[in-house]
Amino acid sequence: MSDEKVSAKTRREFLAGASVSVVGLGVAMGQAATPGAPPAFGTAPAVGPEVTVATFAEAEKVVQAPLTVKDRAEAAGNWRQSMAALYERRVGPRKVAIPDGVAPYSATSGRGFHGDVGVANTKYTLSEAAPALPVTDAEIAFAPVFTLMQWIAGKKITSERLTSIYLDRIRKYNGELRCVITATPEIAMKQARAADAEIAAGRYKGPLHGIPWGGKDLMDTAGIRTTYGADCFQHRVPEKDAAVVAKLHEAGAVMIAKLSLGALALNDVWFGGQTMNPWLLEEGSSGSSAGPGSATAAGLVGFSIGSETGGSIVSPTMRCGVNGLRPTFGRVPRTGAMTLCWSLDKLGPMCRSVQDTMLLLQAIHGEDAGDVASVSASLAYAPAEPVKGLKVGYFPGWMKEAPATNVDRHALEVITKLGMTAVPVTLPDWPYGSLNTILFAEAAAAFEEITLDHRVDQLKAQVPDAWPNTFRQARFLSAVDFVQADRMRRMVAMEMARVMGEVDLLLVPSLRDEMLTISNNTGHPSLTLRAGFVEVNETRSDWAPGGEWSSKKLKAPHKVPHGVTLIGRLFDEGTIVRVGMAMEKEFGVSGAVPPGFGV
Repeated sequence: MSDEKVSAKTRREFLAGASVSVVGLGVAMGQAATPGAPPAFGTAPAVGPEVTVATFAEAEKVVQAPLTVKDRAEAAGNWRQSMAALYERRVGPRKVAIPDGVAPYSATSGRGFHGDVGVANTKYTLSEAAPALPVTDAEIAFAPVFTLMQWIAGKKITSERLTSIYLDRIRKYNGELRCVITATPEIAMKQARAADAEIAAGRYKGPLHGIPWGGKDLMDTAGIRTTYGADCFQHRVPEKDAAVVAKLHEAGAVMIAKLSLGALALNDVWFGGQTMNPWLLEEGSSGSSAGPGSATAAGLVGFSIGSETGGSIVSPTMRCGVNGLRPTFGRVPRTGAMTLCWSLDKLGPMCRSVQDTMLLLQAIHGEDAGDVASVSASLAYAPAEPVKGLKVGYFPGWMKEAPATNVDRHALEVITKLGMTAVPVTLPDWPYGSLNTILFAEAAAAFEEITLDHRVDQLKAQVPDAWPNTFRQARFLSAVDFVQADRMRRMVAMEMARVMGEVDLLLVPSLRDEMLTISNNTGHPSLTLRAGFVEVNETRSDWAPGGEWSSKKLKAPHKVPHGVTLIGRLFDEGTIVRVGMAMEKEFGVSGAVPPGFGV
């Protein structure tokens, strides 16, 4: 075989699987895929030189990070499938030359990248008339926040009754969903009664006053355990609320539950088991915002707060059929939230309607001294402004192949039907998966202590594509390659700036791993919304094939939700929410609830 043919084959293989995202799932790009199935760590084609246990034994002396015999064997076992592909930027086949003038992307403050972002503005009014209060508790539970707030403000329902409805549903359904780590009924009822008293006295605080909510259990809550979903932290009780929790308390929201996440924000398995998808109880809800996705979809909370580093809002949002808004990096302060990756982590709303996501964002955004990347930025939002005339970018090739489905292609037609213009756009054919050098290195640094003292060995997931192995492997990544990946990140940000200068927003298949990696690294906001339904013949999984959590064949095809994703300009969440609201209305599928949970 000629050198040219070898190179072409290698390139095709790399395109099929080397670029990964933090959501994790054993589907290689370019192969037949089950709709809605995300990619996985540790499943790329084997590349690079052979390594052995002896290789790691010698390398340990250089980095002074001794491994056990078991750790060494696991690291060597899948190095060529997990870490070796990250060097493609330097070794090829798609080499990227970084010009001398390109500085590293990272900055000591988020302001350095975002520039002048204006002054925060959170004014919001809602003019729609409230519908009549339903007869059944289940119908009330599945109402969106903007309806719940109208019932409460109009005194058609008390916060105490609404809170009781959700707490009852948690008791009824959490056993099969495993989406709640810690319920807080005593605190919730106290907050609900206080909200009712304030509202009765004419001291209404705004849209979230009296609304029950649940937060991903990586945000600190004073006096209430915050476990990160990890065995070694399950008895951790912080003394202070996270910034977002404090903002929600100030808004009068009622905290009823700390929701599950895959241990240390990876996938959907935590120390209490696997969180399940209400639409298909045979499969996990996806992660790492597993609990927020599952609980919101099943009507166990009024709304939830999740987080994303590389797909952890997008994936469970899509699989569970809810709506997730990943804000611009720096928009929402992360003070008091678990750090996985300082330069990538984001907190955002997960709700039952697109409109709800903006209600939540308006309450939680802003600068906080505890998060050097946070900024006070204007939040322009004009829901009544028409979407007609907006330019929506899309990648023609992506719409023709997995993971895109007919739902994605229909969404492109809806764009045109609503009077917007679909504009084909392109990005360079670069090895975007190489950017994960930054994620892996930062995550390994964030959890260095529990890696070195082997507390990570307590995590339920002990497989090659889980964090324990990745944290150990990441210590062998080159520091030079980390810096070069950071410089490449700036190049990617410049390319995204070019693309976003041509259009108002992008429409992309939600689990296209290049865009998950690109947009999380460049900090662009995204909105994932339910757009239709697809049939699946097997469960979807965040985990590589072969383990107890991998995909399994179903006895019969099953109908499940499918969502599309809108990518916005930096700090322009208002446009993607406005477009999302118009698309949601046109799709007409947002009112469907998971079978068995609407009772």
